[in-house]
Amino acid sequence: MNFSGKTILALLLAFTVPQTRADEEKNPKERAAFENAASAKWQEVFADDGTGSWKEKWFLDGEVGTVTNSPDGMTLTAGPESKNDAHHMVLWTKQEFAGDLKIEYDYTRTDEASQFVTILYIQATGSGKGQFAKDITKWNQLRKVPAMTTYYDNMHTYHLSYAAFGDSGQDKTSYIRGRRYMPHAKGLKGTELTPDYHFDKLFATGVKHHITFIKRDRDLLLRIENPDGIRYCHLHNGKLPVVTEGRIGLRHMFTRSARYRNFRISVPIVDAGGFIKTP
Repeated sequence: MNFSGKTILALLLAFTVPQTRADEEKNPKERAAFENAASAKWQEVFADDGTGSWKEKWFLDGEVGTVTNSPDGMTLTAGPESKNDAHHMVLWTKQEFAGDLKIEYDYTRTDEASQFVTILYIQATGSGKGQFAKDITKWNQLRKVPAMTTYYDNMHTYHLSYAAFGDSGQDKTSYIRGRRYMPHAKGLKGTELTPDYHFDKLFATGVKHHITFIKRDRDLLLRIENPDGIRYCHLHNGKLPVVTEGRIGLRHMFTRSARYRNFRISVPIVDAGGFIKTP
């Protein structure tokens, strides 16, 4: 069988075009929205490479989960007992952040679990009612057992589930889902942001993923890169109150563990008129 020069070139390109390009083209709208938000000029306001003592910049909810530092980064390991709320954990920044944000880090899953989730909390504050003060450090003792209900019933925050798997353990695809907690309401009902995303080549154990998250007003934008490609997500809060300030948190449900490296938070640079600067 003979092939022309053009045919051979086309075949070579088909096998050598980086997977990243193919993945990017699957969701061009999400990619465009992310790149538009990322085009602002950003100023870094928090940085932790994960190799020093985590206690300098973070504090921990939960008495079973552990945090360890090594030259490879910061490893969060939740407790081993499934369905035991005491085995959840949440690691919080001591620092608080206001306005739009960019959060960037390397994430490497170290567990073999086929259930449950890891969560990024974006700008968490207490409800301000009763003992649940706006400053969540005022009620740390109420989160020694870090049950999920304590958070979504009593905090204002955005919640982004990722490296997430269904509770049945049967679905091997990971999903990404956003929520805006509405404290003192009816649990998680009505907290969903849209849309959900499902991926079958994300968050394999031992594979480094570079995650870049941007919160801009009512939009949550996500870029995830691993050796298989790049994926983009764009979630929107169309009906619930905006979240404007608070701490950043890393939640691991029971049985989940991962290593974090080069965790950085930036805010947009604004000019004298209050407009975000772009290049």
